[in-house]
Amino acid sequence: MQIHQLTCLGEPGGVSPGIPAPFAPWLRQNPGAYAARLAWMMLGVALVALSGRVYADDDEAFFEAKIRPVLVEHCYECHSIKTKVPKGGLRLDTRETLRKGGDTGPALVPGKPDDSLIIKALSYSDSSVEMPPKAKLPDAVLADFRRWVAKGAVDPRHEVPAVTRPSGTDPKKGRDFWAFQVPKSPPVPAVKDTAWPRNEVDRFLLAKLESQGLQPVADADRYTWLRRVSIDLTGLPPSPEQITEFIADATPQAHERVVDRLLASAAFGERWARHWLDLTGYADQIGTANDLFAEHAWKYRDYTIAAFNADKPFDQFIREQIAGDLLPFQTVEERASNLIATGFLLLGDLTVVEADKAKLRIDVIDQQIDKVSKAFLGLTVSCARCHDHKFDPISQRDYYALGGIFHSTESVHKVEWGVWSWPVVAELPETDVQRTAREVQLTQQRQRIEQLKAEREQSKQRKTVVATALNAKEEEEPDQPTRERLEAEQKELDVRIKSLDTQIPHAEFFAPAVPAAFAVHDYPQPADMQITIRGNAHALGDAVPRGFVQIMSPQPAAIPAKESGRRQLAEWLVSPANPLTARVTVNRIWQKLFGEGIVRSVDYFGIRGELPSHPELLDYLATRFIADGWSQKRLIRELVLSHAYQLGSEPNSTASAIDPDNRLLWRMNRRRLDAESLRDSLLAASGRLMTSAGGPGLPLEFPENTSGLAKGGVNPPSFRLSKFRPEQEYVRTIYLPIIRSAPQAGPAEVRNVFDFTLPAEFAGQRSVTTVPTQALFLMNGKILKQRARELAEKFLATTGDAARLESLWLRVLNRPIAETERTEAVAFLKDLRELEPKADELFAWSELCHALLASNEFLVRM
Repeated sequence: MQIHQLTCLGEPGGVSPGIPAPFAPWLRQNPGAYAARLAWMMLGVALVALSGRVYADDDEAFFEAKIRPVLVEHCYECHSIKTKVPKGGLRLDTRETLRKGGDTGPALVPGKPDDSLIIKALSYSDSSVEMPPKAKLPDAVLADFRRWVAKGAVDPRHEVPAVTRPSGTDPKKGRDFWAFQVPKSPPVPAVKDTAWPRNEVDRFLLAKLESQGLQPVADADRYTWLRRVSIDLTGLPPSPEQITEFIADATPQAHERVVDRLLASAAFGERWARHWLDLTGYADQIGTANDLFAEHAWKYRDYTIAAFNADKPFDQFIREQIAGDLLPFQTVEERASNLIATGFLLLGDLTVVEADKAKLRIDVIDQQIDKVSKAFLGLTVSCARCHDHKFDPISQRDYYALGGIFHSTESVHKVEWGVWSWPVVAELPETDVQRTAREVQLTQQRQRIEQLKAEREQSKQRKTVVATALNAKEEEEPDQPTRERLEAEQKELDVRIKSLDTQIPHAEFFAPAVPAAFAVHDYPQPADMQITIRGNAHALGDAVPRGFVQIMSPQPAAIPAKESGRRQLAEWLVSPANPLTARVTVNRIWQKLFGEGIVRSVDYFGIRGELPSHPELLDYLATRFIADGWSQKRLIRELVLSHAYQLGSEPNSTASAIDPDNRLLWRMNRRRLDAESLRDSLLAASGRLMTSAGGPGLPLEFPENTSGLAKGGVNPPSFRLSKFRPEQEYVRTIYLPIIRSAPQAGPAEVRNVFDFTLPAEFAGQRSVTTVPTQALFLMNGKILKQRARELAEKFLATTGDAARLESLWLRVLNRPIAETERTEAVAFLKDLRELEPKADELFAWSELCHALLASNEFLVRM
């Protein structure tokens, strides 16, 4: 099935889920039928748009439904890798081996069933080759195979080249694996079509395509490219003004100007920082017990946004997050930023209510090893906690060598609440201006607290007077109005006193204080870590000297006895001799722009991970990244200005037959918008998106959102999200609070539906699911209805349906409206006006806007 760039209104010739044209007269003759039409339209659009792969292929679906099951059931027993020696030398379990064939030649000829040996065998037309040998399969199965071969024998099963797993954890043998070899800049390949490439990236891609007899598809149109690059770089669609400006720019530098504008925008950091936060376990809650608020977490989020916007060199970004507290600094602001950066090591799902402090300590260390090794190395070093890694040349001693570094780092400490522990908090240095401003705020807060206390005392005194008066009136049998007045005043005083009892401790708890952040520091006496037998903190083995992973660090680490080793670890991670850090980083950036990584297992470069589709290109990008000063913006700029990034996303039957997964990148991959980009794009389209300077995500300034603030409690202070700031309805999703212990609430509920990375996980690439709740959310969700109404209100200020439709299509779908769409839209509005005469124009246009916002084209980045 092809998914064309159609709206929900039913452009002929595609798979638009609008009502077919022949039903239009019936709709007009049946009052109230517009609701059925709208429901049909929106449900169909939503379900199509929620396809996990976005681009689906009927031929591949046919193979999975009709061909693969037959091969598995009737052929694999004798003709697959399961058998040591496949019969006749023929394997049918991968695309490559099937086409290569066995002792008698290729098993099939794509497009020619009559010349294909597999068809001859299944048809029993030659007694010398009858398969399966036990009995002929039904004629319907043979017909399916003939159809499959006639249409090109599309087959998504790829041969994975055998990789010999290193024996045990021997680093010498393990270094033969590609990922553990230091990347070297390869020569740029020559290509036949010298006019097509626009930079070296294109040459690598085109050379691979030409080697397979393929060519890239045609370029996307300018509207599609602008929407694509805007969403990829900022998470937001282009505005109508930006579209008009770009389309009118006929100079050769038009694309460059757009990219430079996007890279320089604050929205770039807000978008790309979110990608990084997926790898950190970031949340505004500590652990999952008792809803404990992570009061300082937002500072790390804002640090990350600022780092991406400033294009902080990625090697320095790593140094600061691993060892910021140990780095030199020039200014107070730099020192504060460096301390905040080490929150990377703390902002995970910490089980701070653990009574066994020895267990808690090694669990925190395990989480830090897991995060560091996945985020920077693309390895699962934490698998070696209890034994040598099952697949990769990483020994248990490697794990504890790294563990010793974090064992010498204080991350969590016991606090005054029973068995509770807490992440380490460091005071941040202040400038003179900051200190003066805080002291003024503190004075004002103290005055407010005194006023609240005085009001409470006055209220209590008045309550006593009222109670006395009531008692006296009871003895005197007074008039009813007087008594009712006193009773009402007494109730008002009770409510006010109760409110003040909450406000006062809240004001005292959140009084302006010296700024602080979650930040680690070295223990005074660093020490190596002992092996924990089977991961048991109380069953200890030998101590392992602090160090790094041997497969990439043949020489012992030079860590001074008085240091934890975090500073040395950071330098090892960013060393050009480290074969993984740069590769893993550029591969993740590639994945965010092209939909799939050059190595598709973006978080795992180990032995069982995917092999790179373009190994030379990966090494070219990695070495170039280092040579360019680890600049992410410079790399992103090169990639989005490549010809490959400008390709259309339309299918091609010839290329699909040879490369059904588009691993060679003969077209652009389509992707559904993620949760944040979907919500932010809805806000942008409706004109309600607000800028934000960052700051706390949790609205703890509201007393009703907090509890347990008084000193001496058994448990730490906690939160409950019962009230949001009014502006949080309209700020970008990255600034909304992230909760671990419950579904995301209020303005952030879209995260519950569209595959948001759980804050207990570290993931460089999000999964994409297709579930009914997503379609229901698009049809019935509060956010869709609100944004649709706001959008309709905006366009009702424009005169005439024609002008409104032009503007609506440009704002929502970022392109001009097609004539067929105009016809359908006008008919749709006419139906609503005729069938619902009591409804006003706002209702009709809101329905149309809602349909567009839930359409395939809005939900998918083409």
